[in-house]
Amino acid sequence: MINYTPIIHSKLPNTGTTIFTVMSALAREHNAINLSQGFPDFEPPARLITAVSKAMRQGNNQYAPMAGNILLRERIAEKINANYGLSVNPETDITITAGGTQAIFTAILATVREDEEVILFAPAYDSYAPAIELAGGKAIFYDMEAPEYRVDWQKVKRLINQRTRMIIINNPHNPTGGILTAEDMSELEKLVHRTDIILLSDEVYEHIVFDGIQHQSVLRYPRLAERSFVVFSFGKIYHCTGWKVGYCVAPQPLMQEFRKVHQYNVFSVSSPVQAAFAEIIADKDWFEELGAFYEEKRNFFRQAISSSRFKLLPCSGAYFQLAAYSRISDERDVEFVVRLTKEKGVAAIPVSVFYRSHVDQSIIRFCFAKEEDTLKRAAERLLKV
Repeated sequence: MINYTPIIHSKLPNTGTTIFTVMSALAREHNAINLSQGFPDFEPPARLITAVSKAMRQGNNQYAPMAGNILLRERIAEKINANYGLSVNPETDITITAGGTQAIFTAILATVREDEEVILFAPAYDSYAPAIELAGGKAIFYDMEAPEYRVDWQKVKRLINQRTRMIIINNPHNPTGGILTAEDMSELEKLVHRTDIILLSDEVYEHIVFDGIQHQSVLRYPRLAERSFVVFSFGKIYHCTGWKVGYCVAPQPLMQEFRKVHQYNVFSVSSPVQAAFAEIIADKDWFEELGAFYEEKRNFFRQAISSSRFKLLPCSGAYFQLAAYSRISDERDVEFVVRLTKEKGVAAIPVSVFYRSHVDQSIIRFCFAKEEDTLKRAAERLLKV
């Protein structure tokens, strides 16, 4: 019998179960349509699954190199050069990771020291701040406001001091669906010029942009790329979020530090999956068509609920639609999504959870990375709210 439990001083005392886990469980419990968690309900391309199976049969079943399958890294370097006009060394500048979140965590742990500050733009993906805290750093939040969620770079400038180690940007943005423009990137360049600030650019939705807009990757801007970790996700691009494979791009001095952490918290990533991605990533048509694929889903969902009492906010990228519900209820957003799940059978995410200060603007997030039938059934229920 165990009769003694050691005292544990939590390194994340204010962290509990994520809202994504909570809402997905609630959706299952009430047989609700789950538009909360950000994953597709359709399959990856058949040729990708075939390629993984072939790689397994061909013996790609042992540890991959720590930095990743070299053929895959070479293909990624070619893709970056074709898309963004930047030449990167696949040997030294690219590391394959266990998803985008692991890459984010590793970049922060590798470079942020105790008491250093990292600027975040809220609403922010919920993994950023805990990683900063685990590194001993301090998250400094710039709160963006609905409905535009724009950044005033002069206000950001006032947040910078001698302790600022990193700025994290997310483009296209989760949860808002917003994008950073060329003007934003120019302002960011001015902000970090002649500083030692590192950038972490979360670009996992890089090809999911709409309305003819061009994705403004950090990699398009040499003066930003030279100080940046840039994170990408195969899961988001190939509809296989459960495979947890992504990659990080950074100049050699930064990547050298990144790999020091990567080799001890993951070491290497699934061999057959890397081999499969190396085989299909050369298909440029897939990336060119992906934005149109999700734009059609965005348009379908927006049209389907256009006559509801929800007010839809702009969505220029990623696969999330924000909706204001102030014409429906004055409840707090967390309470509203719980009731929406239980009573109307549609699960969503409250946007306030993406703010450290829990800013509640009566706005919730729906994921439209779903089959058309799923979106149609969800819309029928939302029209009754």
